[in-house]
Amino acid sequence: MQQVALVTGGGRGIGQGISLALVEAGYHVIVLQRSSLADDLQGHEHIDFIAVDLGVGAEFEGVVSTIAERYGRLDLLVNNAGVMLQQTMGNIVRHDWDLLMALNVSTPVFLTQALLPMLVASQGNVIHIGSIEGWAANPDHVAYCASKGAIHSMTKAMAIDLGPQGVRCNAIAPGWIRSQLSDDYINGQANVAEAWQGLLNMHPVGRVGEPQDIGQAVVFLASDQASFISGQVLVVDGARTSKLPLPF
Repeated sequence: MQQVALVTGGGRGIGQGISLALVEAGYHVIVLQRSSLADDLQGHEHIDFIAVDLGVGAEFEGVVSTIAERYGRLDLLVNNAGVMLQQTMGNIVRHDWDLLMALNVSTPVFLTQALLPMLVASQGNVIHIGSIEGWAANPDHVAYCASKGAIHSMTKAMAIDLGPQGVRCNAIAPGWIRSQLSDDYINGQANVAEAWQGLLNMHPVGRVGEPQDIGQAVVFLASDQASFISGQVLVVDGARTSKLPLPF
């Protein structure tokens, strides 16, 4: 029987890379997000879409019943959806903080809780998408770093609680992953060539990440080859965070 995966925010960026990698690995993928699928994903034989606002006060009973009725099982939950908030420490707006924490932290907790009976039935997996900013920080990212640090910590706690029920829980901490947004940021610098070279110099592997790099990491962590791995945060950053800043 074909395995079923649910990917929040699975229709673009890193999420799309995860969705496509899972399809290639044999999964049927359900994308859960507010916006509709990109044109190249619509009508895909093994990708379905459920429109849900995952923000403040999100309720998941309808998601659970839809999955149960349509598919009868769930083998993998990937909590990928998230937002970035860039505000200085002295200018953090409480409303913005609450919105970010709702999507980045509360939704993974309560969506996992709602889907837990199906995950237990399949002896499945939960994978959270954290960030290297759960370990270190960029300027003006207090809220974002706090949310990703929470993701990393709760991954370990969930692994302890869910392990006896046969469900593994891990996280992935991506580094710089290419997207339209990140490309626009680099291309908007005063010296574009210098900006790209500086970014490449930060990565000992000689390139920045692609969405499929995270997708392949998800496929591995959900596979039987990783059956003794739980409660871990896998850093996928091309050795960026392992490199000291000075060249000597």
